[in-house]
Amino acid sequence: MGRAAEMIGATPGFLRAVGEARLITPLRSEGGHRRYSRYQLRIAARARELVDQGTPVEAACRIVILEDQLEEALRVNEELRGGDGAGAGTRAG
Repeated sequence: MGRAAEMIGATPGFLRAVGEARLITPLRSEGGHRRYSRYQLRIAARARELVDQGTPVEAACRIVILEDQLEEALRVNEELRGGDGAGAGTRAG
């Protein structure tokens, strides 16, 4: 956990806090050590940015979750439109 925290400029306590807020759930090694994916570290780093700006941890986690959901919805929407942006801003019918 210390190495992962160091990689994003946070403390192990911060990673525990975002885990408790259910923003990320690391896998466990056979020895019981937490193992974070690059995606989880990227998400935790975004939460850390918000916390550094004064946002409470729980609120930062909720914001990051909503940002992630919005990004995914936009991606799916683009796929359904054909992926080329055609029709963006226009109405069918």
